[in-house]
Amino acid sequence: MTATPPLRVALVGYGLAGSVFHAPLIAATEGLALDTIVTSNPERQEQARAEFGDGVSFAATPEELWARADELDLIVIASPNKTHVPLATAALKAGLPVVVDKPLAGTAAEARELAALAEERGLLLSVFQNRRWDNDFLTLRKLLDAGELGDVWRFESRFERWRPQPKGGWRESGDPADIGGLLYDLGSHVVDQALVLFGPAASVYAETDVRRPGAQTDDDTFIAITHTNGVRSHLYVSATTAQLGPRFRVLGSAAGYVKHGLDPQEADLREGRRPDATTEWGVEPESLWGRVGSGESPLTGGGRPEPTLPGAYPAYYAAIAAALRDGAPNPVTAQEAAAALDVLEAARRSATEGTAVSL
Repeated sequence: MTATPPLRVALVGYGLAGSVFHAPLIAATEGLALDTIVTSNPERQEQARAEFGDGVSFAATPEELWARADELDLIVIASPNKTHVPLATAALKAGLPVVVDKPLAGTAAEARELAALAEERGLLLSVFQNRRWDNDFLTLRKLLDAGELGDVWRFESRFERWRPQPKGGWRESGDPADIGGLLYDLGSHVVDQALVLFGPAASVYAETDVRRPGAQTDDDTFIAITHTNGVRSHLYVSATTAQLGPRFRVLGSAAGYVKHGLDPQEADLREGRRPDATTEWGVEPESLWGRVGSGESPLTGGGRPEPTLPGAYPAYYAAIAAALRDGAPNPVTAQEAAAALDVLEAARRSATEGTAVSL
């Protein structure tokens, strides 16, 4: 029996997203082969060649990919945010399925136009919302599915950092065309998680600030979502938090869940560790487990330790391979990304006008 050849993947961009997340995860996924990386930077080419060997080729521009579309099976777009829509559009028109790093687009309308184009062409369009596979998020979903918290009343989610000096670059650009700032960067993650857990938003209130000297765009943002089912999500994203709060604090009618610390997968990937069949992946020490209980602070021993499930970023690309090979479900659809962008756009409007925005 002849083995099925792997799907050939081209990766556009080899900065932070491409080199830390996408390339290693693609290379680790059975049924996928990292075929081509688009970067004209010689240092980044050498970095990629050192990790992935001579089996990877390089292109200087995305246009080189469209010319050889019949040799490829998937395009992954991990380039700056402002390029996501034009590159995804070009890939779909070239007949290629696409994965796009978050945010898919700058507006929900653009996201829905891309979704319509993909549907018209009969092609996969998926969004890399990797933090649906964070260890704490998977653990919280398990608790909710088991009804251990009762009816959830409030969901607090924090993605906070202490970076008192701006780093610069397009992620911190004040030009709206760059789609920079924390609202669209970390906000894309926390909003997506809230919608996955608790469903559609009915109204949005937000506060955005530019705190650091020399900063050009929001670096300290709060988003409050009232979901149609009555749950309230309070979401914090910040580069200016001198004392970090819990990653999750979830309060229900029966109990609460409090979890500190970040999923270890990003740090592991940054440090060169790679998921494979011979190593534990996404596992954190017992000292970082969250606690479930009621009536007491977890910091003074209240509640019981809740074992944190292993994080599972590799599951995203395994799902992409199954979707392309077998018609399995798209793990993150463009319509889901558009719903999150509805919230982000409402948050920007709310912060400007100082009022809640109904959706």
